Amino acid sequence: MNIKHLEHLLALADSGSFSRAAEKLFITQSALSRSIQTLEDDLGGKLLDRVGKRNELTPLGLDVVSRARHIVRDAAELRDSAKLLQGVGKRTLRIGLGSGPAALLLEPLLLDTTKQPGMRLTVTHGSVELQILGLRSRDIDAMVVDMRRVVPASNLNIEALPEMKAGFVVRRGHPLAGLKNLELSTLLEYPIASTPLSDEVARQLISQYGHFANPAEMVSIRSDDIKSLVRTVEQSDAVFLGVIAAAQNGIDEGRLIELRLKKPLAARARFACVTLAGRTEAPAMTYFRTFVQEHLKS
Repeated sequence: MNIKHLEHLLALADSGSFSRAAEKLFITQSALSRSIQTLEDDLGGKLLDRVGKRNELTPLGLDVVSRARHIVRDAAELRDSAKLLQGVGKRTLRIGLGSGPAALLLEPLLLDTTKQPGMRLTVTHGSVELQILGLRSRDIDAMVVDMRRVVPASNLNIEALPEMKAGFVVRRGHPLAGLKNLELSTLLEYPIASTPLSDEVARQLISQYGHFANPAEMVSIRSDDIKSLVRTVEQSDAVFLGVIAAAQNGIDEGRLIELRLKKPLAARARFACVTLAGRTEAPAMTYFRTFVQEHLKS
């Protein structure tokens, strides 16, 4: 039995059409037909029934497709492992970053990469859902995102990273700057700027401050780009709600001030490094994990 024949069957099963499957595989329809026929001969039974213009899997075909997905995946992993052991891709990293981690990690990571001889780095952005698709299709090696937005699955390794303090930040000179024991209702007299928040954080806010703290109602400026939010806060009376570390440079330099609420925000940012379970990791992932642990601290 040939792995290629199994790959051809999977392409046919997924597309339902010899023409579309052949196009995807970059082979002719006749070559695909011969491949499927060879596989049927090897297995001693029909894998497909032609129903009108459609091709339907037989009971044997359904069983073979189910098993073939695991076999083809394992074969791909074996090839990847062989490349890594031979040094191909040893210093290559393809990373996905969520909005919060990008604000904290992207520039330091790019700078540090320039100091790593032979390192090749690719960083992508996008929704958690799209990045998980990239992870599963092996287009990225790992992603660092809001842990609350990752739906647990058997094929995902979700490694929790140190929790980070969250709070409210304004520009120096803001009417609220320097005031103590603030009520959240006072903050809501000004625009609240934040990234999209998870349902869990929304529940925490409502539990701590009441229903008027529902992000759907409370947040008036929403963006995935934390750095742009922080710059907006520096130049306006908007109030930033998010990870304090994202505004730390401005705080250290005196441009920004963290507000002191009567009830300090209990919610904390919870990021995670997510990788594909069962996948052979590039040696450079050890470097990346160490880097992330060192830079994502409260």
